[in-house]
Amino acid sequence: MISFDHGRSSRRDLLKLLAGSVGAFAASDLWGAGETITLPFENGTRALVAYPGKRPLIVLTSRPPQLETPFSVFNEGILTPNDAFFVRYHLANIPTAIDTETFRLTIKGEVNTPLTLTLDDLRKNFEAVETVAVAQCSGNSRGFSQPRVGGGQLANGAMGNARWKGVRLKDVLEKAGVKASAKQVSFDGLDTAVMPNTPDFVKSLGLPHALNGEILIAYAMNGEDLPMLNGFPIRLVVPGYYSTYWVKHLTEISVLDKDFDGFWVKTAYRIPDTPGACVPPGTAPANTVPINRLNVRSFITSHENGAKVKVGEKVALRGIAFDGGAGIKEVQFSGDGGKSWQSATLGEDLGRFSFREWTLAYQPGAKGSAEWKVRAFNSVGESQPTEALWNPAGYMRNVVEAVKVEIA
Repeated sequence: MISFDHGRSSRRDLLKLLAGSVGAFAASDLWGAGETITLPFENGTRALVAYPGKRPLIVLTSRPPQLETPFSVFNEGILTPNDAFFVRYHLANIPTAIDTETFRLTIKGEVNTPLTLTLDDLRKNFEAVETVAVAQCSGNSRGFSQPRVGGGQLANGAMGNARWKGVRLKDVLEKAGVKASAKQVSFDGLDTAVMPNTPDFVKSLGLPHALNGEILIAYAMNGEDLPMLNGFPIRLVVPGYYSTYWVKHLTEISVLDKDFDGFWVKTAYRIPDTPGACVPPGTAPANTVPINRLNVRSFITSHENGAKVKVGEKVALRGIAFDGGAGIKEVQFSGDGGKSWQSATLGEDLGRFSFREWTLAYQPGAKGSAEWKVRAFNSVGESQPTEALWNPAGYMRNVVEAVKVEIA
């Protein structure tokens, strides 16, 4: 099994460990006899595997690791536990051990003073700040797309909500002194490709966004060091944006005097330049833009498809809602498939980038099959479509969700 170590290890040792252990782990643990789960779409059977530092998660791929959170976890609390937080890598050579004493973050490019920072520098020389924010994979829920699309066939578990602690990207960039020629900022981590022609996973943001004070270089998650599989020792946290921008194992920040033209921004992770980022099913968009802010989503977490409840007895409903930072204003529940709606009670507000819990005491009035639905509205009036929107990459699904129950 892979042994993840937060202590000393050279880069050469790290890669040796990776080459030997990932293959052995996949062979001995992933594909052996074990528990499985069947997600609610075609070819939805997956293995449940406990990777180092994680409880059993849903395995989409083993190399690179793509691990989905079982949906029941989201009913445990408003913050997603570190050991249940989803994992998404693009390149197979990932760190499994990092020497925190020799680790460095470099800031270079269009700056007055290039910096090389240790972890102690970040912790001691910059103000520590916290924010609660949702990380959501761009392809979360892709498996439900109709017609089906290529890419990882995920259900609804490629998301999580955590309390992130670190330093503002803005403060680090201002320490380096951003030149007037600067236009964008790019970010690179320690993960690398197996094949030499595979593009390195590098992302970028516009300079105004990078300097808005919301983005963190995070070193802690829910009060603990970042898990290795979630970016130890530091990662970028971009509240309100899809987690393709949340670069893990962050090691290099480059300030650029032009638009970044790397593959993972120029070609990949792009959405139709249309309202709702959608096109008619089966067609291709005429123009695209980089994926950006999260849209509005809401879920029932207390009950799943096939749940049985008693007529006339009050049911304690519970769920979550979130958006890209405007903040959830209202959540509504329907017990009759969307014919009528009633407002739920919103839980504690942990900030505009966080999950918002909702609860409702509901009393089913008639026996039979029922379809329960939930929808949310944010502070600028945005909500969810009643029918799922479609795009070729299966990004940004946010339809009004439904749970089918039996009332006896």
